[in-house]
Amino acid sequence: MERNSQKRPWLAALFGLVTGAGHLYLRRWKRAVGWIGLSFATSLLVVDPAALQAFYEGTGPIEPVLPVLVVGFASLFDAYFLARAQNEAARRTVDADGTITHCPHCGKELDGDVDFCPWCTTELDEFRVASPADSAFDSDSDADARE
Repeated sequence: MERNSQKRPWLAALFGLVTGAGHLYLRRWKRAVGWIGLSFATSLLVVDPAALQAFYEGTGPIEPVLPVLVVGFASLFDAYFLARAQNEAARRTVDADGTITHCPHCGKELDGDVDFCPWCTTELDEFRVASPADSAFDSDSDADARE
């Protein structure tokens, strides 16, 4: 049975309205911190604090805070497309012979001989995880069988 990622791109984008929240939903902690840091640095280094305060109060123009808004929207789109990429990777992880190298839930790469994904803790009991050692052993036994 193949499981697709439970992460919905539209929901990641909705959470992305708050910079970094879409990445937190996707469990991409470092990326979320990076986007939050970039937004914070942009607001400190590029935007006048008085203009930012006036914008948040609803009395100021939008032009002075455009750099912060651009970073926020870039984070939103990044979360959306990252969720789509994770879903696509999760769909492609099961080979024809039933082995997997990536988690069918989160799409991250798996080590051989694990019972659960170390990234999202999805149990992998019904999947056989392909490992380089297994494939090397299989090819040796295939060669022996041919001789």
